[in-house]
Amino acid sequence: MFTALLDTSVLWPSLQRDFLLSLAIEGMYRAVWSDAILDELERTEHAKLISRGADDTTASERSHRLVETMRTAFDDALVEGWEALEGSFGLPDPDDEHVLAAAVIADAGAIVTSNLRHFPAALLPGTIEPLSPAEFALNTVALSPTSARRAISQIAARSGRHGPELSEGDVLTVLADRYAMHEAVELVRSAL
Repeated sequence: MFTALLDTSVLWPSLQRDFLLSLAIEGMYRAVWSDAILDELERTEHAKLISRGADDTTASERSHRLVETMRTAFDDALVEGWEALEGSFGLPDPDDEHVLAAAVIADAGAIVTSNLRHFPAALLPGTIEPLSPAEFALNTVALSPTSARRAISQIAARSGRHGPELSEGDVLTVLADRYAMHEAVELVRSAL
């Protein structure tokens, strides 16, 4: 199965995260990450919730619960033993070295990131490709638009817990309009 390391930048936006993880739940790829990525996600999710009006206690509880849910639901996703490689790649942003190190240890075929400029292909091992979330979604959905449609259906069914209730069409519209996943959305729509 294809393995993709998900950077914090693609896990932070809630619906995008839900979509990418739902594709993994459908068995379309194996998602991986490191403790460093999850720690960063917890911090950034906490800050996002505070900026949206949550009090500190609520934001802490919800951001911690998110990370713990990810750990439980994806019990084979945690990459360990990457620390020795950190700092050995010469990436433009040294703070991203841990991401590439984890991808190498996980034998990932891709790093899915919104910060493509931080991962120039010339500095990555030839087996790892940097992909935007929209490009990764298109490549993954193309494998099985029907499986991707099931993922969308599950997202719609879960909606309303911490935000508005969404139909499948609403989810697809947000993925296209907010996250520029136009091509992947069109493939899913063709499976409706």
